[in-house]
Amino acid sequence: MPDAHPPRAEDTRRRTGRASSPPGRAGTTGSRLDLQNAFLEALRRTASLMQLMGQATADHIGINTTALNCLNILSFTGSMTAGQLAQATGLTTASITGVIDRLEQAGYAHRERDPHDRRRVVIHLSPDVATRDVAPVIAPVFAAWQEIAASYTDEELELIAGFQRRAETAMRHQLTLMRHLHPGT
Repeated sequence: MPDAHPPRAEDTRRRTGRASSPPGRAGTTGSRLDLQNAFLEALRRTASLMQLMGQATADHIGINTTALNCLNILSFTGSMTAGQLAQATGLTTASITGVIDRLEQAGYAHRERDPHDRRRVVIHLSPDVATRDVAPVIAPVFAAWQEIAASYTDEELELIAGFQRRAETAMRHQLTLMRHLHPGT
């Protein structure tokens, strides 16, 4: 079983006696390229595991992964218009209607007409139901993440969080490009 606490870069440098090249420098060393490749492979492995965890979570609570993804996105704000949720996911408005139907049927969300614009539908998270059904499934994962985070210094966590924000921005940009190249995906 893989170690739950992978070595940090400083630990690797200490063991090997090598300092890494500064980012973006021309003529990076083989060890720097090895580190970059290991980093990219770790990201790919984590992305695969996140997809598998999403599928397992969706299966456990009785919805599909698209509905779970929408539920997760909705959990960040508590409510969104149907159009905003469609835009955030890249789903068509017809598809998002079906997802919202499933979330509503499962009790995870409910619709309301926007009181200021009756043409708009606002989707509200049902936090009690989501907490009751979803939280027990994902709580062990969050606890493991918290345990891992506790092993890092504040400065390291700032670096990791900064990386995550930059990676999210880059992925959103790439997603936008993909959707423009292949509309309907």
